[in-house]
Amino acid sequence: MKNYLAFFLFLTVTAASAHGPLPARLTALSDLVPAGLTDSDTTAGGTARLCEQVSFSRGLRYGENEANVLDVATSTTKADTPRPVLLFVTGDTFTGDRGAPELARQIQDQAMCFAARNDMIGVRVNYRLAPAATWPTGATDVAAALSWIHGNIDLFNGDAREIVAVGYGAGAFHVATLLAHPELQTDRADVAGVVLVSGIYRVGKDASDSEKAYLGTDATQYDKRSVFPGILNVDVPIVLAWAADDSAGLVAQGETLKKTLCGAGHCPRSAMLRSRDGIAAAFGLDGSGDSLAEPTLLLVHQLEARGLP
Repeated sequence: MKNYLAFFLFLTVTAASAHGPLPARLTALSDLVPAGLTDSDTTAGGTARLCEQVSFSRGLRYGENEANVLDVATSTTKADTPRPVLLFVTGDTFTGDRGAPELARQIQDQAMCFAARNDMIGVRVNYRLAPAATWPTGATDVAAALSWIHGNIDLFNGDAREIVAVGYGAGAFHVATLLAHPELQTDRADVAGVVLVSGIYRVGKDASDSEKAYLGTDATQYDKRSVFPGILNVDVPIVLAWAADDSAGLVAQGETLKKTLCGAGHCPRSAMLRSRDGIAAAFGLDGSGDSLAEPTLLLVHQLEARGLP
């Protein structure tokens, strides 16, 4: 595969917290330097091969904290019309990924390339982690990233009316929290659909150390910091998934959320994954079989077909 020099252009835009001003718009797309993948980026099951004909713009600031950066992946073949956006919010735990950071990035790159190779724009958002950042920082960082996307994604030929947020692990909690708590939502932080994968949606007294690091040690606060009952008022399409190799607790979380949403007349499309060994496995990019690829693409096609004005 052709080697690319990896360049990182650090763009400084007006910082925006969840309740602050909207981020400044990028001055021009020509200010960005695409960062390709080299032949050595193959640790996560052939990332370089999966990302052929995909360009990355990395380290774009959406907020004031050094963790508030995102990456954008686009196909090198430009489409004639603005394309839907897949926003990936990932995290094994509230305190970070269990794997090495470089390996985690490459696995997430595979999911971004899945979006770009399927005629979409892939966006990965980094956010602040516990214990330094506690509830609801994850959700407000996602809100700030969405505001940035609404203000800038047209420069990448993306359609801000067709953003599907994919929350994975702790990221699923952050996405669901933003949807469930209107007080955390900001101007131009809306999405057209969500995909929630193996998330924790309500923490109990048996909270893990990671959950306590983010939600606090006062268990009396856990119910109000959960996604219930606010998630029942969400009116965008939801795809809900968990994996056969998830813990019994994670499976119960997904099943409870599905049952509750169905009882409220908003039954989500659901999927049982064979494996959840990273976001790439969730999308079947490792050849593991049953995956989120088909239901996610179906959701995106439905959004395109409805013809938003």
